[in-house]
Amino acid sequence: MASKKTSRRKPLKAGLTIMALALACFLFLPGLNTASRTTRLTVHKKMGVSAILDELYRNGTIHSKWPALLTVTIIPRLHHIKPGRYTVPPGMSNFMLMYYLHAHRQDEVRLTFPEGLDLRKVARILSRNLDIDSTEFMEAAFNPYLLRKYGITAKSAEGYLLPGTYDFAWGSTPEEATGFLIGRFRHFYTDSLKNVAAKRGLSETSLVTLASIVEAETPLDPEKNFVASVYLNRLKKNMRLQADPTVQYALGGEARRLYYKDLAADSPYNTYRHKGLPPGPICNPGAASLLAVLKPADTSYLYFVATGKGGHYFATSLTEHQANIKKYKSALRDTLR
Repeated sequence: MASKKTSRRKPLKAGLTIMALALACFLFLPGLNTASRTTRLTVHKKMGVSAILDELYRNGTIHSKWPALLTVTIIPRLHHIKPGRYTVPPGMSNFMLMYYLHAHRQDEVRLTFPEGLDLRKVARILSRNLDIDSTEFMEAAFNPYLLRKYGITAKSAEGYLLPGTYDFAWGSTPEEATGFLIGRFRHFYTDSLKNVAAKRGLSETSLVTLASIVEAETPLDPEKNFVASVYLNRLKKNMRLQADPTVQYALGGEARRLYYKDLAADSPYNTYRHKGLPPGPICNPGAASLLAVLKPADTSYLYFVATGKGGHYFATSLTEHQANIKKYKSALRDTLR
């Protein structure tokens, strides 16, 4: 009887061995189910493993979906594949393919955010280059929970997205991108700068708001502290700021030439109608504009106007300012000849 039992086990063991070998081939044999050429795969957010396998099959990375599906069924953790753009090497086994996608680091994209962009323009840059929807980014920038998390008391992240050149994971979420840019501002705005602001009687929101107006007024770093001094002097004298960029912001849309009728726009952001600072920033100022407000030039200037050749004329009196306006108009006429 013992010998009969032994003889029955041998076919069973042999069958199991064959199945194990077949399974090992499906899992680990290079090139059995994968392309002999390099392929590329894009994994968007919320794509499940089934959709990813469909894309792998569609683009020719795999010849059949079921061996790869069997692989992730046997090893469930391989289901987790991050959003990203992948360059898939040729001739991989099913296991190596799925492990490669599971463990591979996301590709990064280097983006530059110039000084003075508003939230909508930041959203455009992100949506054009990353797997981010611009509407979802705007929602994140206005998310009260996210703002509280980063200590922002304003209604949005406008003004707190520090300009610069940064590397982003292509699959970043809107919340991650917003948080990263706010984090750059937090890194810049050190305790020593907070002390300077406090001595000048500036809250964080006031600082960022005024810096955003300075940023919108001039791209020239050497004159930003003079522009800042004008607005600080006007605030001390309880004069309206009368800053054109705040009217542009109130009107919305793309910047355009302003007309006298625009200066009557009914908005709390219109500093021609309302005294003091607007409710919040009008763009995202750079470091130079923030520092200009913290360390303005020591002047008695109350007015400035463009030179027509780049830069601005500054004046302490309305009479001097009107003379500067005449010089600007003359320069403008010269350029039109």
